[in-house]
Amino acid sequence: MRASNNPPVLVGVDGSSPALAAVRWAAIYAANRRAPLHIVYTIGAPRDFGPGISVPYLDYDSYLQEGRTALDLARKTAVSTTSPTGELDISTDLVEAPPIPVLRDRSGSARLLVVGTHGLGAFSRTVLGSVSTALARHAACPVAVIPETADPSDGAVVVGVDGSGRSAHAIEIAFDEAAHRGAELVAVHTWSEFFRYASRSEMQEEAEALLAQSLAGYGEKYPEVPVRRIVVENRPAKRLLEEGEHAQLIVVGSHGRGGFAGMTLGSVSQAVLHGANKPVIIVRSVS
Repeated sequence: MRASNNPPVLVGVDGSSPALAAVRWAAIYAANRRAPLHIVYTIGAPRDFGPGISVPYLDYDSYLQEGRTALDLARKTAVSTTSPTGELDISTDLVEAPPIPVLRDRSGSARLLVVGTHGLGAFSRTVLGSVSTALARHAACPVAVIPETADPSDGAVVVGVDGSGRSAHAIEIAFDEAAHRGAELVAVHTWSEFFRYASRSEMQEEAEALLAQSLAGYGEKYPEVPVRRIVVENRPAKRLLEEGEHAQLIVVGSHGRGGFAGMTLGSVSQAVLHGANKPVIIVRSVS
């Protein structure tokens, strides 16, 4: 039994090259934090079928062998990725159940859930993937969605700030990420004049004050992290994607308010997930 104060990094795989990119990213993340890495491969058809749609026959012997092969490759990939930094505690699990409920349930005891942007089988239903989208929406821990072309080491860490509870958790995670990576932190807050009856200068001042309040105390906790503040009149997803273009990571809350009004996975967070070509961490926490 693993110690509760050192929860694992959980990564879902399916044998695809994007999933291996997620494994490499997750392995580095786990090694840097001396955390266990738990790799899961699931076998199972999605449970949501429409009227008249039949469930195809599954050759489980073949699927089991494919799963074992995928897990073996994922383990080897994690070991080779982190071999310069020392031994990594790795466990693998082959589960005969659909991926979304399995990974969602296990996210409750994980520090981070990592998935790729595309995959095979149940991992390839949309451009981003129904598994990635559903887990970003429903997982019990932060979710990192990793594109296959992600560069693990270049650029800043970008975080979206709006003053909400999830934004506060996103800031905390973003500072921790920047500290571990030796990277600059770029804190982005946007505002809009819609439904407001104040001058642009007043709204700019209010926004700057909100960002300053949101970041208060982190400079003392993370003195080694350089911080660049961006407060602009803009659409939040647009500015986050612009700043994230040359970043190594984007961190956003799953919901928000104020400058990130309506920040659900149907709006800003979803737009960032689908538009970013860099790793994105979606933070889910109690507001």
